[in-house]
This record gives sequence, structure tokens and C-alpha cells, in this order.
Amino acid sequence: MNNDVLPRRAAVWVFVAFASAYFLSALLRAITATLSPGLTVEFGLHAQDLGLLAGGYFLGFAATQLPMGHWLDQRGPKKVVQAFLGVAVLGCLAFAWSTSFSGLLLARVLIGVGVSACLMAPLTGYRRWLVLDKQQRANSWMLMTGSLGMLASTLPVQWLLPLTGWRWMFVGLAFLLVLSMWLMRWQVPEWRTAPSHTTDDHAASRPASKGILASYSQVWQTPYFRSLVPMGFFSYGGLIAMQTLWAGPWMVKVAGYTPLEAATGLFWVNVSMLVTFWLWGLVTPSLYARGFTANQLMTYGVPINFCVQLYIILSGADAGALSWALFCISSSFVALSQPAVGMSFPPALAGRALSAYNLVLFLGVFVVQWGIGLMIDAFKSGGLDEPQAFRASIAVFLVCCIVAYAYFLKHKSDRR
Repeated sequence: MNNDVLPRRAAVWVFVAFASAYFLSALLRAITATLSPGLTVEFGLHAQDLGLLAGGYFLGFAATQLPMGHWLDQRGPKKVVQAFLGVAVLGCLAFAWSTSFSGLLLARVLIGVGVSACLMAPLTGYRRWLVLDKQQRANSWMLMTGSLGMLASTLPVQWLLPLTGWRWMFVGLAFLLVLSMWLMRWQVPEWRTAPSHTTDDHAASRPASKGILASYSQVWQTPYFRSLVPMGFFSYGGLIAMQTLWAGPWMVKVAGYTPLEAATGLFWVNVSMLVTFWLWGLVTPSLYARGFTANQLMTYGVPINFCVQLYIILSGADAGALSWALFCISSSFVALSQPAVGMSFPPALAGRALSAYNLVLFLGVFVVQWGIGLMIDAFKSGGLDEPQAFRASIAVFLVCCIVAYAYFLKHKSDRR
């Protein structure tokens, strides 16, 4: 029996504390899509610059995943996430004071480093603090909280811009991060490093003494983990890349939206994702109880997303906010892979497994965000107009997603 399971009231407060930080991390992740028109004019950015700036967050995020997973298993979510959030506060202040593109990029990397534990910390904690049938629900509702943060990065940010400007907005976000740190210090329990009770747990914890990279060997060698890597990189990473950056410029450059209309479109895209993850949280326990697995749901659900991508490419200017909302909703099937990875490993290894998969995911976001920017500029240099360059770049992305899905079908196991 797991003596670390929290009573209902304590579990709710722990969820609220972690959700406050994840809300802010998602807002910071997606805010460049809303700010992109103003930043492009103020700093003279090209598409590749915009992709690199947005991707800098994910580069910083990915750089911390391997040591962070080790620290989460050894020191616990509370200590790790609070230490990291201090870096995010500095990154927000640095972004507010930046006067050049390089300053903005460095600040974005710092922000990415600082919020990199905001999802992995609660997922690691839930693996121990919640009973198994509640973990998928809590995980889905954490993602719903992230969608709420991305929702706040759209119209609310657009409305605040004339009042505060983007610089003071980042000062305010730094203050909110400090409040979230205080809430976690108050509500999140300390991590109890208990001795392992099973052979699997003991084996899982043993490699840590050989160094951080060695402690991940059991994760990397697991066939189930490897089967999800390409799809996590392209499909899941691409979902975040589009939602947090390229859906907005598509609406402006291809569909002909004004910046306010694009922010409104992004608002409804993120509303759709909030509702989607809320519904996943409601239905996944019953689906699992009836014998459905994450593998089955992804196998039948992911191809729907390919159809939506093909429609966006072929429709061009007619593919607006509704099309991108459908893209994000149909991409949500692949989000089931993240908690499935955590639950497929013993609790002593959960932090490392989740962080290793998160490394794959956010490297994918960085590559897709920057890569699409590079492709847009390259296709324009090759003679295509801007809308055609966008469509060609999304077509290349679709091919990558299909190849990753084929790899998953060939190598998947029946573990989850």
C-alpha cells in the first residue's frame, strides 16, 4: 500500500499550487504568438528570427530536462520547482529590460529554463501522491490548466498591451511567479525518500549513483519509450509549436486576419484546447476501465490530425481559426503519450522517464518552430509568395508527422 497518497482536500490544494505555476508557464510559452506583430516591427524580425525567439523558450526548457528528472526523483517536486521558478523570475525581468534581439533571445532561454519543472514536478508528485486511476485525470486537467494559460496569452494580452506595454507586462508576470512560489511553499508536501519495496523500484533507483546520464539508461532502453520518441518529437512537439507560434502568423499572413482578429482566433483555439483537455480528464478513467489504452486511442486518433493538416494546406487563405482549432483538438490524442510514459515506469523512475520524454517533446517544439521559420524564408527566396511558403512548410511538417506515426505503428508495444 502507498502511504504517500494524499487525502482529497490536500490533493486539491497541491493541484491548485502546481496549476498556478503551470498556468503562468503556458502563458509565457504562448505569449510570443500575440506579441509577434509588435516585436516584428519594433526589432525588425524575419520569420526565422521569430521562430528562433519563440523556440528559445523551448531550447532552455529542453536543456534542463535530464538533470531535472534526476533531481525530481532525488529531492522531490517542491524543492526543484521553486528553485527553477526563481530563474524564470529573472528571465521575465530580463525580457522586460531587453533592447535587442539577442537580449530578448537570452531572456526567453532563461524563462524556458525557469519554468521547465512546472509540468514534470506535478506529474512526478502525482505518481506517488494520487491513486492510479486518478493520475490520468489529474494529468489531463494539468494540461487543461496550461490551455487556460495559453488562453490568457491571447485576447487578455492584446487588451492589456495598450495599457501597460509588453515590458511592464513581463514585470507583472515576474510578480505572479513569486506568488506561485509562495503558494507551493505553503501547500506542497515535502518529498519523503522512502526505501524501495520492490525489486523493480530498487533496480530503477540504483543507476542514479553512477551519474545523471547513467541513471537514464533504463528509460532509453525501454522499447515502449523508444516507440513514442518520433511521434512525441514531431506530432506532440508540432502541436505546441503551432499553438504557441505559427497558428497566429498563418492567420495574419495567409488568412488575412488583422492582429486583433488573429488574437481573437488564438483565443478560441485555446478555448477549444481547454475544453478538450477537460473532457479528456473526465473520460480517460472510464475509457481505461473499459480496456482502452493510450496506444489504441493514439492509433485511431492521430490520423484524424493528418486529415486536418491536409485540409489546412489545400485550403490556404480559407483555413482560419476554426481550422487551427480542429488541428489542435485532433492533435490532443498524442498528448495521452505523456502520462502513459510516466505510468509505464515504477514510481522511483517516474521523474526521469517523464523528463526524458519531455526533453524529446521540447526539442521537437524548438526544431519545428525554428525549422518552419527557416523553411518559410527559404521557400520565399526560392520564388514562392508568403502564403505559398507557409503552405509548403506545413506540407513538409505533415510528411514528418506521418513518418513518425508509421514508426510508432511498427514498434509500439501493448504496455499502455
